[in-house]
Amino acid sequence: MADGTTQRVLRLLTLLQQRRVWTGPELAGELGVTDRCVRRDVGRLRDLGYPVHASQGVGGGYQLGAGRALPPLLLDDDEAIAIAVSLRLAAGGTVAGASEAALRTLAKLDQVMPPRLRSEVRALHGATETLPGGVAEADGEVLMTLARACRDGVRVRFGYTSRGGEPQERTVEPVRMVATGRRWYLMAFDVDRDDWRTFRLDRMADVVATTWRFPPREHPDPAAFVQRAVTAAPYRHVVRARVSATAEEVRELLPPQVGAVEPDGDGAVLTAGGDHLDWLAVHLALLPWPVDVLEPDELRDAAARLGRRLARMAR
Repeated sequence: MADGTTQRVLRLLTLLQQRRVWTGPELAGELGVTDRCVRRDVGRLRDLGYPVHASQGVGGGYQLGAGRALPPLLLDDDEAIAIAVSLRLAAGGTVAGASEAALRTLAKLDQVMPPRLRSEVRALHGATETLPGGVAEADGEVLMTLARACRDGVRVRFGYTSRGGEPQERTVEPVRMVATGRRWYLMAFDVDRDDWRTFRLDRMADVVATTWRFPPREHPDPAAFVQRAVTAAPYRHVVRARVSATAEEVRELLPPQVGAVEPDGDGAVLTAGGDHLDWLAVHLALLPWPVDVLEPDELRDAAARLGRRLARMAR
């Protein structure tokens, strides 16, 4: 193939990898060519061994299939380095079994990399350490089952251990999974409780996707919903405080699983939860900006006790 055709075919392959289904006119528009040219390029990909499927009618189009005949992906320098770095992080991540799989994939990637890229990746790995955190691993098979259920719009049944340790049976309509860096959560509509709920994946067992399809519902923003659930709902106390800093500055210091931060004029309002007001007062006092307590009033009492203790320590 000529250089221009080769670049166009590679661009077509990239597009097919980015989305499940493309129509012919959509691909033609992205590539700046005719529908007939798209059909020819699809044929070239098939000749190279890429299983590109075509379907007619509403919802039809071109789709990149999976199978043993699929050749290795072609990566540019930035993509290869990004994958190597991501695999290194996955080797200490939150998915059960991912560490071994990531290390095996790293070894394979290292074998096919050009020497100059291999040297850069090894230098990056040699200069990087990962600290073990208090993460809760999620089962990889559970992740895939839930991901497919979210994609296909089917109900899921599973056993669940509540925060208090009680075993339960739940049937849900899954919408999205959210990773906080320490844990994986599922946002779903709980059929029995007729309300939206979040579920920790590490507390699930015997996860089964049913064949019951459900129509899409209007739902809250998954990331914001999970953030509220993990920063406030599980705790005895929920506090709100105004911080004399921009929301961006506060978010840079506090991860999203610690508290929700919203802009408020020239400052920001922080909402966080905890079981002990004294500890919440300590954490607020450690922020490098002035803080005004909005609620509850008991937090002001906890801050006053903390101030007296610090004053005694200073003497």
